[in-house]
Amino acid sequence: MANLTDETNRAVNDARRLVADNRTGGRHRLAGGSIGRGSAELKRKNLVKRAKGLGFTLLAIMAAMVTAGLLLGGIKFVGLMLTIAAVVAAVLFFVFVPKTKIPKRAELTLGNPAQMVARTELWLEAQRPALPPPAQTIVDQLGVQLDALGLQLKTLDAAHPAMGEVRELVGEYIPETIDNYRKIPAHLRGEAHAGKTADERLTKSLTKLSGEVDRVTRRLAEGALDDLAIKSRYLEYRYGGAEALEDMRTPDTGVPLPDFTAAPQPKER
Repeated sequence: MANLTDETNRAVNDARRLVADNRTGGRHRLAGGSIGRGSAELKRKNLVKRAKGLGFTLLAIMAAMVTAGLLLGGIKFVGLMLTIAAVVAAVLFFVFVPKTKIPKRAELTLGNPAQMVARTELWLEAQRPALPPPAQTIVDQLGVQLDALGLQLKTLDAAHPAMGEVRELVGEYIPETIDNYRKIPAHLRGEAHAGKTADERLTKSLTKLSGEVDRVTRRLAEGALDDLAIKSRYLEYRYGGAEALEDMRTPDTGVPLPDFTAAPQPKER
């Protein structure tokens, strides 16, 4: 348990250093544009699968060429050109397809903790280019934090109520915030409504959710399962503040983007 806690603390500290480095332009994401180890592993498996497929296809082409040569007494020039064309077509196919499939939102909470984390990281990567730069930095941070959270979830019983709440935080609350932002027309995202732009609200919302992921990870590392209260905290963040309620009544975009900046602090138990 001590080793797992140390690993979690290391990952959380890495996330904080990542944010600081990104703000100064000093660090890039993982190889291949991955924000976390989970999504990087999904891409690696896809690459291995494509390499194997290419290998088997090339072997089949060579076998067909040899067989045709034996039956016809040689493949001649036309046969050689056809073989080369088949090899080129096979290489191009496996280089460009099939790409790693981006999971749908409904799939994010499925599977074991490692699968859930990997899917969410991959989904976040796909949304990242459409987000403003400050929000992209938070998404990078979330990738490292989700890796740390995934380590802690391995020790949690699948039937424990906390697991369901964590799945909602990772697979529903975070994606919902980004989805709501992306539904707002691009030309309206930089316009101020009720004192803030959609870009600013998104960044503040993701910052709050990033802090919640960090808090949950640390509580799991400490074994304080009964003190998570993720759902109640989220509902307070989204609906508890007067400013948040006012935002939801404002029909400027038709899409309420959660604003966590005016959230009340949870009461001590």
